[in-house]
Amino acid sequence: MKRHILAAALLGLGLATQAGAVEYARFQPEQSRVEFTSKQMGVAVDGRFRKFDVQLAFDPAKPTAASARIDIALASIDAGSKDADDEVAGKQWFDLKAFPTASFVATGVKALGGDRYEAVGKISIKGRTQDAVLPFTVKHDGRLATFDGSLVVKRLDFAVGEGAWADVGTVANEVQVKFRIVAAAR
Repeated sequence: MKRHILAAALLGLGLATQAGAVEYARFQPEQSRVEFTSKQMGVAVDGRFRKFDVQLAFDPAKPTAASARIDIALASIDAGSKDADDEVAGKQWFDLKAFPTASFVATGVKALGGDRYEAVGKISIKGRTQDAVLPFTVKHDGRLATFDGSLVVKRLDFAVGEGAWADVGTVANEVQVKFRIVAAAR
């Protein structure tokens, strides 16, 4: 009798855990953002990208099974002024005619404890690809999850800012990219 009660309790716990599993996969663009901060002559300059697409599947109970891809439409840049936006569209910067999109594709996700995670993957900008580690946090509340993270990208590794713009005394090599991605449960 005790064995049957124990088996029923374990089966109930297993079903409750399965029923509680939630996979966040429906990108919510109106609640999400991708921003950056660069330094020009030592002064921080903030900007953002207005258009980007995210494909993800994330179950907090199974983070190692997660997948993610972020594609940024580089022409959607808001670098603070029309002149700046026009300048970065050119060949020495993003070369938008040849390379309209930057992307990050996760090849693995690791739980770090609590709501902290790390995505390992590849960043591609201007035809060049580099390995990257992207730390992020996840807050989930029922049907929505918010993914917040940031990383530093070295622009010269991707030939962004060539010629006279390669002088890191004018524009720093390090650019901090920050994101907030909101996704709904399936």
